[in-house]
Amino acid sequence: MQNPTRVNPSLDSEDELKRSLRLMEIAKGAALAVGEPLLQAFRSNIAVDYKVDLHDVVTIHDKRAEATIRAYILEHEPNSAIMGEEGGQTGSGDIQWYVDPIDGTANFARGLAFWCVSIAAVIGGDVVAGAIFDPVSGMMFTADLAVANLNDRPLRSRAVAEEAHATLITGYPVARDFRLDGREIALANLGELVETFSTLRRPGSAALSIAHVAAGWVDAAAGFGVNAWDVAAATLILKNAGGRYEPLTLGKVPVGVADFLCPGYVATGEGAHYPTLERVARSICENRVARAAA
Repeated sequence: MQNPTRVNPSLDSEDELKRSLRLMEIAKGAALAVGEPLLQAFRSNIAVDYKVDLHDVVTIHDKRAEATIRAYILEHEPNSAIMGEEGGQTGSGDIQWYVDPIDGTANFARGLAFWCVSIAAVIGGDVVAGAIFDPVSGMMFTADLAVANLNDRPLRSRAVAEEAHATLITGYPVARDFRLDGREIALANLGELVETFSTLRRPGSAALSIAHVAAGWVDAAAGFGVNAWDVAAATLILKNAGGRYEPLTLGKVPVGVADFLCPGYVATGEGAHYPTLERVARSICENRVARAAA
């Protein structure tokens, strides 16, 4: 495998790269710090609670893992502010962190082995480092400003060129999408994707899905209801691996905001050309933008 070329040749100095490397190591260390406790809890008798609705699951292990991650980050980089899925925003440092202690909590709670820890560092609105850790498989996806790695080896994305032979991961549609797009339209969108792609899967973790695209194990992923803590680390990993990330505002954020702040996305591996996916995703986005403006 060839070493990926540096994707950000405009770095002002080597100090920026060194800083991103250090922050990546912090993200990696924080993810590893919660890996073993989460593995011990996985497939045990886990009590489940709900946040917004019955599709939005949380456990005590999410909260404990996030507290551990916060403590680890602040110990190693006091100049930090942290946005966590469970605890919200804390701190006022120059380095903004986005933390999802368990992305794929519903899977974690039910014993399905597709969940991960996702941590990203942002400076000046740009993701500069990230880590996505899958404790079940022992896979650690990381990125600094120069490269993406899987277990410390260079990562390179690749995709089947034509969508008729490709595999797509998407969680669309869920009940929220029925409410926003209309049940018939949402099911028609899903039907078109099912008919177009060779394989469609719904594994339930945006961060890990995008990481799989970055690794070349899946050709594309798409989501229409994600948060920054879900995708911030994944965006850098995918781009550095040679993949493409198209953010979708869905009428919820202004045009031009950082891509990881957008609630929708299409992620494709290097070499992908998927016009049906792009058309369906952009149609969903345009309809929601129009709905928001009405």
